[in-house]
Amino acid sequence: MTARTGNSAAGEDIARAQPAHGLRTAGRAQVSGRPEAAGRPPVAGRITVALIPKASEDLQRLQDRTSLSKTDIANRAITMYEFIEIQLRAGRDILIRDRETQEIQKVMIL
Repeated sequence: MTARTGNSAAGEDIARAQPAHGLRTAGRAQVSGRPEAAGRPPVAGRITVALIPKASEDLQRLQDRTSLSKTDIANRAITMYEFIEIQLRAGRDILIRDRETQEIQKVMIL
């Protein structure tokens, strides 16, 4: 994931996380002998994950809210975690700001 910086409407510096890889493919690719679904990037790896109950419930809620597949959610989560981890290693803080109250909270990942 890469970060693109710019200014918000209020003139604040902002960073937008964007995948470092393109989400479009040029035609149908074959990986491990399996043709890819139209519009999907080629599969670079597969994992099987045993989720704890809370993570499983959170995943289901995300699916319900976003209509994304479990694969799409997992890919986004991994890419976002990579971006956040790079920022933290660079000595940056991850902050959440409430747009209405302007309250700022620091996100801590242990």
